Amino acid sequence: MKRVIIFRNGTQVDGKVILVTHSLDELLLTAGNKFGFVAKRVFTEKGGEIDDLKLIRDDDILYVSQGESFIPVKTTPCCRHVCKQSSSASNSSAEDGSGGLSRHDPAVITALMDLTVEAKHPSPPHPGHWVTLNVGGKYFTTSRSTLVNKEPNSMLARMFAERESGLYMSPSNVDAKGAYLIDRSPAYFEPILNYLRNGQLIFDSSLNAEGVLEEARFFGIDSVIPQLETMIAQSQQTRDNLPLTRRDVINALINTPFTSELRFQGVNLAGSDLSRLDLRYINFKFACLHGCRMVGANLSYCCLERADLSHAVLENAQLMGVKMLCANLEGANLRGCNFEDPAGARANMEGVNLKGANMENSFMAGANLRVATLKGANLKNCDLRAAVLAGADLQNCDLSGSDLHEANLRGANLKDAALELMLTPLHMSQTVR
Repeated sequence: MKRVIIFRNGTQVDGKVILVTHSLDELLLTAGNKFGFVAKRVFTEKGGEIDDLKLIRDDDILYVSQGESFIPVKTTPCCRHVCKQSSSASNSSAEDGSGGLSRHDPAVITALMDLTVEAKHPSPPHPGHWVTLNVGGKYFTTSRSTLVNKEPNSMLARMFAERESGLYMSPSNVDAKGAYLIDRSPAYFEPILNYLRNGQLIFDSSLNAEGVLEEARFFGIDSVIPQLETMIAQSQQTRDNLPLTRRDVINALINTPFTSELRFQGVNLAGSDLSRLDLRYINFKFACLHGCRMVGANLSYCCLERADLSHAVLENAQLMGVKMLCANLEGANLRGCNFEDPAGARANMEGVNLKGANMENSFMAGANLRVATLKGANLKNCDLRAAVLAGADLQNCDLSGSDLHEANLRGANLKDAALELMLTPLHMSQTVR
């Protein structure tokens, strides 16, 4: 059985002694396993490609590649020197019978030292069509054309374009597997490499676009920078438009002294859960509280003028002395809310929209609901003593069991309103202007 010495294409270090088996494919498979890549072609020392196992002789020196053409190996001066000295010494020994070169010969010692240094610090492999990059410990295999053609003025293109002219990277930039070392984040490098491959910038939403932008600037991938900057600007604008969360409100409450006014005027709190928080005296004017949960929250003396509280849940909330001028509470749930201030401050809900709202069992004594819209609202068992409902739209409103003692209903629309089980009878003076 034959044996051969096989080197990686273009190099003459790290050779492997391999037994020639039954087929050329088996030889390539064995060689590829030894070097850690898929071997596809095998060449002789002079560059001739071997396509038949019968052409291989015992102790031949062969070179395998991943598919690229044969790359001649440059013989170093020290090797030529050793060969010359060896040849010269062999001739001399043949003549005088001395038996060959002495290991104490200074020329031989110098040449061997040079070879030892070269073995410890091998030159990087000659680049073929495919290259492997070690970016922050993660390996990426790509074609040289990907790195060079898309962005010819980028750092990656310059690095590998220079190789074509024979200017190799220093050995310190190559790891033990022959991959080129790049000390950058692999997570942010991967979208840049994919962009060079297909021209599309695609990466997972969990990845920070600002990190990808920093990599693009570092490697000089100029064509993708405007796209990333636009993406970041749009993302920032989207974040600015997102509703504040419960945590945001709690942080504001913690960081604001009790003696200072806290303003949430015009902010977006849609869908937030503010249940059971102490929100007294806060300015929510023009704020969006659509669908907000404020069960059991204390909103006493808050300014909710023209705020959007449609479909909000304020069940059992404290609303003493609240200012809700022209606020929108359509479809809101205000069951069991307390608007009555023992100190005498009246809730101002003039012009408020409570269409279809549920206010059952609420305490609203003295509340100002002048020209309010309560069409189809549930006001069962409400305490509306001395409340101002003048000009209010109470059509289809359910006032069953409510206390309207001394309430002002002049000019109110009571068409189809349910007035059963009233605690006190309505007087004409209350309803006629």
